[in-house]
Amino acid sequence: MKIAVYSGSFNPLHIGHQAIMEYLTGAAEFDWVYLVISPQSPFKDPSNLKTGEQRYQDAVAAVRRHPELHVWVDDIELSMAPPHYTIRTLDALKKRESSNDFTLVIGADNLACFKEWSGYRRILREYGVITYPRPGFDADSLCRNLMAEDPEYRISIIRAPMVNVSSTVIREGLQQGTDISDLLM
Repeated sequence: MKIAVYSGSFNPLHIGHQAIMEYLTGAAEFDWVYLVISPQSPFKDPSNLKTGEQRYQDAVAAVRRHPELHVWVDDIELSMAPPHYTIRTLDALKKRESSNDFTLVIGADNLACFKEWSGYRRILREYGVITYPRPGFDADSLCRNLMAEDPEYRISIIRAPMVNVSSTVIREGLQQGTDISDLLM
């Protein structure tokens, strides 16, 4: 099966994440999306992050409200010893499910700094990435720059709808008592 590995803190899951997952299992023709809950991104401030288990439970509840999606909430990283590098997660998924074809899903903002990721060359050669648009980032240019390094890299760009919402804005709204229920998944 073709599996899209969509990893992140998802603090919380929102309609932007939902739009990407719908696109992946629809137009991008993935059989399933594995929503991998990360314990702690090395690029994010941990002070305003729920625990991994809390975010996992929240994600399971959100996905249950959308049975039409082919999404599996995976807690594989929560039981892995640090450091939580994406390459280690992809390798663990491949070991667990050797017959599946895994592709990493990232935003163009992550593609811009992808060379900072541990094992990025292996990710691009062995698993590949599918990149969705993010405001302020030229995904096509970023892709060309990486492909110039190695034409064997597997990078594709999807034309998923861009939903202008962020988990940070949602958390701030919740703290201020604003009704943001229409933004949550």
